[in-house]
Amino acid sequence: MSTTTIRLTEELKARIARAAERSGTTPHGFILGALEEKVGEAERRRDFVDEAERRWQAFVADGQVFAWEDMREYLARRAQGERPALPAKKTFGREP
Repeated sequence: MSTTTIRLTEELKARIARAAERSGTTPHGFILGALEEKVGEAERRRDFVDEAERRWQAFVADGQVFAWEDMREYLARRAQGERPALPAKKTFGREP
């Protein structure tokens, strides 16, 4: 395990100490937990953005979409426990 030095204001250091005590941990443990939480949040956000970009690129490539009315019916049937087939895709911006 490596060591990293961070500079904290006295006010922040005191706040961390109080929060750690209330949480039943040490300031060191509290800081590590906060960092792990923040890194996880950043990773999930990046994964979300990457997935959105992949989906956008797939849409741009083929222009195929589900009509909202068809998808709404599909989802309603799924919510009722049915196993309907996915609706047919349509080309975006073109009427059937």
